[in-house]
Amino acid sequence: MNNKRYLVLIRIISIVVPLLVAFLLFFPTKLSVGDWVYYIPPFNAFINTLTSILLIGALIAIKNKNIRWHQTLMTAGFSLGAIFLITYVLYHSSASTTIFGDGNGDGILSDAEFDLVSTSRSIYIGILSSHIALSVIVIPLVLTSFFYSLNKRIEDHKRIVKFTFPIWLYVSITGVVVYLMVSPYYTH
Repeated sequence: MNNKRYLVLIRIISIVVPLLVAFLLFFPTKLSVGDWVYYIPPFNAFINTLTSILLIGALIAIKNKNIRWHQTLMTAGFSLGAIFLITYVLYHSSASTTIFGDGNGDGILSDAEFDLVSTSRSIYIGILSSHIALSVIVIPLVLTSFFYSLNKRIEDHKRIVKFTFPIWLYVSITGVVVYLMVSPYYTH
């Protein structure tokens, strides 16, 4: 494929992935893959933690002009991102969405439950909303950054990673924060 086709593919992936995730959240299609699927959220939090560490390490490597180590760390981070997306889609196609504050696990946030978590729920929703919005934005940024790097378009790569890096790091860190905040409400 030539470069234009790759850039078109990046745009297609950048549209299809968020639409697939939205579809799974708003029109739940529950696959029956077994109870092991409930181990995915902590696994994904672990992936996000590792990704954050790899991103910071890659930044340090490039600041020290260690290009080979930077490439290795970024390839590992990119690979973890792909694994995360696959497991995230698998989880949300197999399990019900957990509601922050749903203490009895019935899938409904009652007035009494809401009163218990009202302030922390607002904080959670704020973090979750920014995490979701930026995770949609980061997909094309990461793919394009990776594309530029692989094609030795280093000036283009440098220009885009000024935006990609902080957004990707924020999405990775807030992914862990969201998990830690909602994990007490998982029913499995």
